[in-house]
Order: sequence, then C-alpha cells, then structure tokens
Amino acid sequence: MKKATIQLEDLACPSCATKIEAAVNNVIGVSGESVKVLFNASKVKLEFDDEKTNIEAVADAIQKLGYQVEKSTVR
Repeated sequence: MKKATIQLEDLACPSCATKIEAAVNNVIGVSGESVKVLFNASKVKLEFDDEKTNIEAVADAIQKLGYQVEKSTVR
C-alpha cells in the first residue's frame, strides 16, 4: 500500500468534500477507510494498492467531478 496526498484548488463547500470522498472511495484499489478529505486545507489523503491503481486514476476521478488537482505526492 502506498500513501498519497493530493492538493486541490480551494474547495467551495463541505458537500464538495463529501462528493470527492465518495468518488475516491469508488476507485478500485483505494483503501476506503483511509480516504480523508481535509476541507479547510483542500487536500485528500489516502492509501492505495499500487498493483491495482495509481495516483493518476485517483486524480482523474476527482477531475471528472470538476475539481482541479494542483499536485500529488506518493510515499
């Protein structure tokens, strides 16, 4: 499992964070219980299985909702 942080443009509302969390949870290979959207910091923290998915797939799921990904880091 890899840990990742995705920095987003400013989130407009708490319901945006809820939408993003649901979308990231639906990406195959993402550990659902690890997904945390930090509304005030405009960040998403998660863990994923790098044999099943990658950070680009997670970023794509967020961007499909209309949110802009500024950068991502994987550890």
